[in-house]
Amino acid sequence: MRCRDLLLTVAVNAVSAPPATFFYGGQAVIEGVLMRGKDRYAVAARRPDGQIEVCTDILRSRVYTASVWRRPFLRGVAGLYETIHLGMRALQWSALVQLGRDAEIGEGAIRGAMIASLVFALALFIGVPLLLGGLLHRGSQSISAVLIEGAIRAAVLLAYLLLIGLIPNVRRLFQYHGAEHMAINALEAGDSIDVAHVRGRSRLHPRCGTGFLVVVALVSVVVFAPLGLLPTAVRLVCQIVLVPVVAAVSYEIIRSLVRVRHTLPGRIALAPVLGTQLLSTRPPGDAQIEVAIAALDAARSGDGYVFEASGAR
Repeated sequence: MRCRDLLLTVAVNAVSAPPATFFYGGQAVIEGVLMRGKDRYAVAARRPDGQIEVCTDILRSRVYTASVWRRPFLRGVAGLYETIHLGMRALQWSALVQLGRDAEIGEGAIRGAMIASLVFALALFIGVPLLLGGLLHRGSQSISAVLIEGAIRAAVLLAYLLLIGLIPNVRRLFQYHGAEHMAINALEAGDSIDVAHVRGRSRLHPRCGTGFLVVVALVSVVVFAPLGLLPTAVRLVCQIVLVPVVAAVSYEIIRSLVRVRHTLPGRIALAPVLGTQLLSTRPPGDAQIEVAIAALDAARSGDGYVFEASGAR
């Protein structure tokens, strides 16, 4: 009962904001926060000397500027690209802030790390459930095997978040993740964007990438169900190819839930989406909230020192 009451309480808290005309979003990076604005993105990171450094740049790619990528389902694919593309640039820049501008982090090294991370994610959330599901279902091909895979995929996601949250550096990253959510919640609630107001906001947000993964796990069961009769190797390839489709459908579901977030069914449906974020966010300190505010202000106004990290847009 207490767990259920907690999830319902945080659901009401996190989705109490009125609808916004533009959905700001972001990611946590090394000692900092990335915020995506209407026509630019901004990254703020705290330097080793304690000062906050801000990088802003215009979003020039057609994925960000062409109206076709704002259409239903296509915008989900664009969001997946955006997460990887901007995340890579922001991580590279935040690493340079910590190491100093004289440090050299090659674009090849960053791309290699991102590719390795992508391969690891596909292996963990597609390969492992497929393998374990086959073992539990004794290698037979059926739709029920896909249901077992879906349950395993959800369990793997929760276990992964729980385990990496035990690492001190990751816990600190999760604090910046919480600060990012709190700043956006304050903005969408119409609060002044300062530490005092942001501190009082929830660290959970319905459009979070962690919650998105929860929806992806559920949608993948439906999308992958017809593949249950295929041989395992063929099913693996098909699931990887269908990842953009799953992402597109999941994105639309999240947007639909956000639109009904003030209703009781909407709050209940969002409870697991928000509850999972208890594993991927931590309560931030005021210093981390300051960084999130700096990134959000820069994404909204375009002010800030521009320091280009290497890499194509």
